[in-house]
Amino acid sequence: MVQLFKYLLKSTKSPARAHFRPSFLDTLRLAVRGGHGGNGLPKYGGVGGQGGCVYFVAKEGLTLRKMAQGLKERRVAASSGEDSSKLSIFGKRGVDTRIEVPVGVQVYDEQQKLLADLNENDATCIVAGGGTGGCTGNNFLGHPGENRIVNLDLKLIADVGLVGFPNAGKSTLLKAVSNAKPKIAAYPFTTIRPQIGTIEYGDLRSISLADLPGLIEGAHANFGMGHKFLKHIERTRLLLFMVDIFGFQLSPRHPHRDCLANIYSLNKELELYDPSLLDKPCVLLLNKMDKEGAHEILTKVKPAIDDLSIGLADCPEEVRPKRVLKFESIVPISAINSTKVTQVKSQLRRTLVRLAEEQFVTNGEQIKEQLQQRVGLVGPKIT
Repeated sequence: MVQLFKYLLKSTKSPARAHFRPSFLDTLRLAVRGGHGGNGLPKYGGVGGQGGCVYFVAKEGLTLRKMAQGLKERRVAASSGEDSSKLSIFGKRGVDTRIEVPVGVQVYDEQQKLLADLNENDATCIVAGGGTGGCTGNNFLGHPGENRIVNLDLKLIADVGLVGFPNAGKSTLLKAVSNAKPKIAAYPFTTIRPQIGTIEYGDLRSISLADLPGLIEGAHANFGMGHKFLKHIERTRLLLFMVDIFGFQLSPRHPHRDCLANIYSLNKELELYDPSLLDKPCVLLLNKMDKEGAHEILTKVKPAIDDLSIGLADCPEEVRPKRVLKFESIVPISAINSTKVTQVKSQLRRTLVRLAEEQFVTNGEQIKEQLQQRVGLVGPKIT
């Protein structure tokens, strides 16, 4: 009987653990230590080798979960420098420890001081320096390497960040336009972890789209998913707002807000978290236009959506932003309508291409002005 009980208990434990284990990891805490410097040799004036360093290298295609699986003890140390000897007056340097991390990782120390921002492939930073070797300056005693706790904070890098309240249809849209397979259900908060999909086009162009956990009021103060959601939109090139045309109500205890109030609420949450997010270009999708009465609502609120400052006075004070967004375009859609979905894909591409062209022209003008300033003193201006 005991053996049977152990067998049944074992058979039920593994699936439960697998079910509750998070598949997406965006924070990781590590202990890192640089190598100890080698001791010098006073008799011959020998110098000990410097301790090795621990450094991070950003690599695409890597996740924090894969990284954590290779570092089960969550401790990383470099080797110590070699002591000086009569056969080797100068001790060999310790071997560095190279740890690959995902692109988009920010490294913080225990005081939350930013040590490095690895947002490009092959970007490198030293997180724990090796100790100096023994010499005349330190009485021939090698010094210990840096020993610290670091926190790795991953911020997703995607072309488009999908923003909206729970149950607005974000996951349905992501599944329709990309290769992602998010969970879809009729209740809020079906997305509890970021999902990234790739939108493929016929000419082999692709756009990455991040579906992030549903926002709620107070997210800027870390309510709900809070900062675990908001930090991932900081590095997107374009914000894609998705709002239910019929409005949203989180629970019976919360007020029902129409689509216009929801837009203002999303606007305010971004403003309170980081006002610079309002400078990002954004597109608005008004979803569930296939339902009865949707077009009448759109006709009523369209002027205020075109210019959010018009309806600001009538907006509830608790969701009223100080500065309003300006949408690049407003697209009424139904996430289950293939024609409308194709329209969204085309709109996203046109917007991103235009933004890239504007950035190219701006950068080109800046380079041209710099060249003119350099050449203007010795030759004709560039035209």
